[in-house]
Amino acid sequence: MTVDVLIRAVNNPTSAQDLVKNVAQLAATKDEQAIPTLVEVLKFNNPGAAVAAVNGLINIGEAVVPYLLENVDGYNYGARAWMLRIFAGIGDPRALDLLIEAANKDFAFSVRRSAAKGLGNIQWHKVPDSEREVQQQKVCDCLFLALEDGEWVVRYGAIAGLEGLSQAIPEARKIVIKNKLTEFLTTEPEAAIRARIQKAILSLP
Repeated sequence: MTVDVLIRAVNNPTSAQDLVKNVAQLAATKDEQAIPTLVEVLKFNNPGAAVAAVNGLINIGEAVVPYLLENVDGYNYGARAWMLRIFAGIGDPRALDLLIEAANKDFAFSVRRSAAKGLGNIQWHKVPDSEREVQQQKVCDCLFLALEDGEWVVRYGAIAGLEGLSQAIPEARKIVIKNKLTEFLTTEPEAAIRARIQKAILSLP
């Protein structure tokens, strides 16, 4: 089926299950023409379809980002939460400020976790040299704050984010992160988090 036919199928499903199937088929095309329709699906009350749309949009990649930034829905929280997951999955630095705010301030811990983890996935080569150090420091500060989150899954995401960030920063900054994680290891009550910290520390010099 052509992309146009698949778009019409998404817009005219016969059931909730049919919508999920149609969205998955459209997402599988990885066609930029599908972006507006897949983004619209995020506003539907159908988590299965939304997950398929999110995965499809992440697979399309950076071409999705400008459209998403123009269509972030501040009034539809569910759609906004899905969009943040897409930004986290793509790692485009144009969404950096949104991810930083979400990691520390979103009321849903699942969104905070996704944003924190996604901050370790930023494509830093797309950030101008003159801005990179400042932006990386902002991300580091954000993730250090996320380590203090009351929800353990957010702390877990923050550790993954710091581990990812450490692959893109100078050695001196890596030492700062390693020292912070070593300190955090002594106070973290959750065994799973402590194990994740140890894994992250081993990946650092």
